[in-house]
Amino acid sequence: METINIIIAGPRGRMGSEAVKLVTNTEHFKLAAVIDHKHDGMMLSDIAGFQAISNVPVYTDIEKCLQAVEADVLIDLTTPEVGMHHAKTALTYNVRPVVGTTGFSPEDLEELQQICDEKKLGCIIAPNFAIGAVLMMKFSQMAAKYFQDVEIIEMHHDQKLDAPSGSAVKTAEMISAVRESKQQGHPNEKETMTGARGADFNGMHIHSVRLPGLVAHQQVLFGADGQTLTIRHDSYHRGSFMSGVKVAVETVMKQNAFVYGLENILG
Repeated sequence: METINIIIAGPRGRMGSEAVKLVTNTEHFKLAAVIDHKHDGMMLSDIAGFQAISNVPVYTDIEKCLQAVEADVLIDLTTPEVGMHHAKTALTYNVRPVVGTTGFSPEDLEELQQICDEKKLGCIIAPNFAIGAVLMMKFSQMAAKYFQDVEIIEMHHDQKLDAPSGSAVKTAEMISAVRESKQQGHPNEKETMTGARGADFNGMHIHSVRLPGLVAHQQVLFGADGQTLTIRHDSYHRGSFMSGVKVAVETVMKQNAFVYGLENILG
């Protein structure tokens, strides 16, 4: 299999460090460089925790990195603002982005799609890289054809910046594609404390929990007369996301278009 040269943005983060392990341990992947908000001009091996990784330069500026390094794919696991800038810049340099950052606006996604269409380049934005989480979304979409009343509870660590999570929003979007919009609950329902019923998405409610000790968890609850159905996924370690990152990197090399959601590239 042909070697894929990869740049990782955010290598010291909890997801980024797992991505570094993935790339360095995959035979046909090569880590060409990393982008970090500090340590410019150093080698990755100079940073604690990465001493065994040789010949990987660190850049703080993505343009300098892309001008100096030959790469096929950018893996970005940073923040929505940084991820958007990195994805647009990578496409300018004909490098295919694989972005695992959530919190992109519909306008951001539309802009990236337009750039991909113009450049005829692949780009994958995935709210969740865990294969099990993607299956949870697909199963929930199947169930929504038969259960119109649904609520989503997503639970993440207390350092997560966006609420609701990108996975919860993506799940709600997939359900909405097959579910008739319906305002759930009693018509005269009233919140005695603002936010008690969570966010409203086409009548569905999304609830966000943030606690230390959690990683990434989501359950989709369906209700009907005399029965309920719960579909749940739990990620207990960030290594759970790496199988999806690997699939995305391999797939984006064959793509010439924008893809939002890992479910669109899984068979």
